[in-house]
Amino acid sequence: MSYVEMPGAKVPIRMWADPATIEGSALQQLQNVATLPWIKGLAVMPDVHYGKGATVGSVIAMHGAVCPAAVGVDIGCGMSAVRTSLTANDLPGDLSRLRSKIEQAIPVGRGMHDSPVDPGRLHGFGTSGWDGFWGRFDGVAEAVKFREERATKQMGTLGSGNHFVEVCTDTTGSVWLMLHSGSRNIGKELAEFHIGVAQKLPHNQGLVDRDLAVFVADTPQMAAYRNDLFWAQEYAKYNRTIMMALLKDVIRREFKKAKPTFEPEISAHHNYVAEERYDGMDLLVTRKGAIRAGSGEYGIIPGSMGTGSYIVKGLGNEKAFNSASHGAGRRMSRNAAKRRHTTKDLEEQTRGVECRKDSGVVDEIPGAYKPIEQVIDQQRDLVEVVAKLKQVVCVKG
Repeated sequence: MSYVEMPGAKVPIRMWADPATIEGSALQQLQNVATLPWIKGLAVMPDVHYGKGATVGSVIAMHGAVCPAAVGVDIGCGMSAVRTSLTANDLPGDLSRLRSKIEQAIPVGRGMHDSPVDPGRLHGFGTSGWDGFWGRFDGVAEAVKFREERATKQMGTLGSGNHFVEVCTDTTGSVWLMLHSGSRNIGKELAEFHIGVAQKLPHNQGLVDRDLAVFVADTPQMAAYRNDLFWAQEYAKYNRTIMMALLKDVIRREFKKAKPTFEPEISAHHNYVAEERYDGMDLLVTRKGAIRAGSGEYGIIPGSMGTGSYIVKGLGNEKAFNSASHGAGRRMSRNAAKRRHTTKDLEEQTRGVECRKDSGVVDEIPGAYKPIEQVIDQQRDLVEVVAKLKQVVCVKG
């Protein structure tokens, strides 16, 4: 589909979704965002749904300002995927051992490594820039400095919620590795600190929603946020890179006879800010639950723990600020999912997938998400499908 344009206070709202299917609270959030004095554009992805401050599935372009709540508290959250030389025929009939080995290698939930992962000991991990990255931690907000030990031990860990590690097969039978995670607790601490700072600034006192508080250019608060934001985005990328290296090591050990090899990784943030230029103007583009989909750029759009995912290539649609959806998007809240579904429903909807099927992940049941095929179809002018994946192993936080 092409986009539908709705009027907004300052800019039109371009929607790659049917407005009739979007909950009223999310539509109100979009209208609120469109009132911001600094806004230059707003694009809405087909996986759009209500979020704190700004909707998940929104792309907000502003000049001289950035809204930290429009990034979210999991700064730099995103996806990584890699195709392997293995095929479905290489996989054993019982995948429970493989899931167990992945869970042993990559801490999940609030777990962390006993000691920080040494990237120099990881197969194929490039350590260039690693020391400089950690050196820049000295420059982040003093309020989170005491979290350094936790941050080092959580590097290379999954987290909870909708974060996952998967082994998938595509329609040709190739085996893929895929994972979803972000900047862990350190990103959350930084985000919450800066959101609190922004909400107290004088220029934000008249906003229709205090969660839309912004930092403006040429202020010390903006400089401090940008420093911490970009550091946390880099943390998130390193976190996924280390987890993928750990996952590859599991695959090498478990499939030693097959001698697996791995293609270059595909990686994409979907909660982040980028400096981009449109119509001759330098803008800060915030993608909250959206990926960059510039012409020829690879991206990952996951569905749910039972429905599969898509590898896509961007078409460079500037009307959407070169963006696409970050996933299927929730159609019911976590609490609603727990009320409506049982573990028996979860077992049914994840049949054929080696994964947790207990009450702790009922809120992640496939039925809580929009149909991924529909979401892909609604953005045919944003991306083209490269591969369709179906998970056979899913490790949830």
